Amino acid sequence: MGILKNIEWTDEKSDLIVYKFPIKGDHINKGSVLTVRESQVAIFIDKGRLADVFLPGYYKLDTENMPVLTKLMSWKYGFETPFKSDIYFVNTKQFTNQKWGTVNPILVRDKDYGAIRIRGFGSYSFKVDDAYEFMKNLSGTNSSYEKNNISDYLRSLVVSGISDAIGECKIPILDLAGNMNELENIVETKLKDDFKAIGLKLTKFVFENFSLPDELQKALDKNTSLGIMRNNLDVYTQMETLEAMKAAANNQGTLGGTMGAGIGFGMGMGMGNMFNNNIQKSQEQAQNKCPNCGTNINGKSKFCPECGISLRPTCPNCKIQLPAGTKFCPECGRKI
Repeated sequence: MGILKNIEWTDEKSDLIVYKFPIKGDHINKGSVLTVRESQVAIFIDKGRLADVFLPGYYKLDTENMPVLTKLMSWKYGFETPFKSDIYFVNTKQFTNQKWGTVNPILVRDKDYGAIRIRGFGSYSFKVDDAYEFMKNLSGTNSSYEKNNISDYLRSLVVSGISDAIGECKIPILDLAGNMNELENIVETKLKDDFKAIGLKLTKFVFENFSLPDELQKALDKNTSLGIMRNNLDVYTQMETLEAMKAAANNQGTLGGTMGAGIGFGMGMGMGNMFNNNIQKSQEQAQNKCPNCGTNINGKSKFCPECGISLRPTCPNCKIQLPAGTKFCPECGRKI
């Protein structure tokens, strides 16, 4: 029968949460020591019952620092005989960058587009916050417990929290990308109690992306394209007409020549009308300015409100003021 001198866990794997210390044929005797490193917790279990919990530190095992086990074994004055006990080390470090994604789309009711199925992707981080609760609820008496043993369960908790958060926040689908931080805080709050109930703590939750159904995404892209075209309709019309004119001009047949001439005439008319409209607008703007000081004036004003000059037309030859609409000067006969 071997006597344990030092109980510790040094070979810590990155994805291992719970490790059972191998007792085999050895026994624990008074004077044995326990070393619990940082980011570890040690738990003694007697006949399937969770007993004493040891936080990071160095312990010399005796009845004083093992009160629960002492009571379970009815020791009154100390170790009577060497004994065996199951010893588990629980890894309390933070497990980061755990990926989550919605296996099935989340059905969301949007005020603009109605019922929509969306998918989400992201990551989260967690750690064992209460080793006793974690062992009692999840790990049990398994010889080891890895991160993969719990990843599916945690992912289902996360997706459930996301579905509730999106449904309650009432944020429009198109505004979700701009409210990621708000959604992350809502999900963390909702999942806090669920993780705590199994001895875990959700240390970080991140939304990376949302994806919309292909049909809706195509409709949104088309609507965006149409919106750009509506704002630049004149430019697009001219570009399309020019392209059609080039294509017709490249056709050497009679029909192509006729089409080219017709399109060219239409193009010319359109450009001419646009040019005439610009000239007319410029003339109207010039007529609504004082010829002396350039102040904007009402078309019916007789005198400039800024410099006081008369705004009635005058004969360029004899300089007399003329009534509105005069075609010939009544004084000298000059054509106006």
